Amino acid sequence: MRTSAAPKSNRGSLSDHAYETLRHRLIMLDIAPGDAINEAVLSTELDVGRTPIREALKRLESDHLVVSFPRRGTFSTNVDLTDLSTISEMREVLEPIAASKAAANLDATRREEFTAMISKLRELGTDVDQRTLMERDLSVHRLIYGSVDNPHLTETLVRLDDLATRIWCLVIPRMPDLIGHIREHINLLEAIVEGDEEAVAQLAADHVRDFDKTLRAALR
Repeated sequence: MRTSAAPKSNRGSLSDHAYETLRHRLIMLDIAPGDAINEAVLSTELDVGRTPIREALKRLESDHLVVSFPRRGTFSTNVDLTDLSTISEMREVLEPIAASKAAANLDATRREEFTAMISKLRELGTDVDQRTLMERDLSVHRLIYGSVDNPHLTETLVRLDDLATRIWCLVIPRMPDLIGHIREHINLLEAIVEGDEEAVAQLAADHVRDFDKTLRAALR
C-alpha cells in the first residue's frame, strides 16, 4: 500500500520522476494538446502519490506545457503555431552561445559522449521511424545544453526546445526530409569536438534558421 507522506528527499525524487516522464509525453504529444490531465490515473500509472504529481504539474505549468483552471482542472496546453517566430528568434541568438560554450568546456568524458552521438547519427538509416528521429534530435540538443556552464542558459534553451519540438511533432507528417535535418547535427557536433567555437556558433545559427524555414514550408 502506497503511503501518502513520503520523506522529503524521496518525495523530491518522485516529483522529478513524474516531471520528466510527463514533460516528455507532453513535448512528444503523447498527451495531446488540450487533453485533460488526470492526477489519479497518473498517480496509479507512475506509482507515485498525488503530491509528487501536483508538484510536477506546477513545474510543467511554468514550462508552458500545461495550464490549470479553477474548478476545471489541468490540461495540456495547445500548440500555438504563431509562437514559431518568437521561439526561433530566441534560439537563433542562444543556440550559438550554447554550442560555443560546449566546445570551450569539452573534457574527456564529454568528448566521448559527443563522439558516440556522432556515430549514432551516422548509423541512422532511411528506414528509421519518425519517433526515433525525434528522440535522437532531443538527445543531441540535451547533450549540448548539458555541456553549458550556465544553468540559466540551459534552462531557457531546454524550455524553448521543448516548445519547438511540440510544433515539430504536430507537423511531422508533412516533413519531406526529417532524417536530413537530424543528420545536419553531425557537422555541428564534429566542430564542437574540434573545439572550433567560431564554426560551431555559425553552424548552430544556420541549423536554427533551417529548422524555422523547414517548419514554415510544412505549415503552408
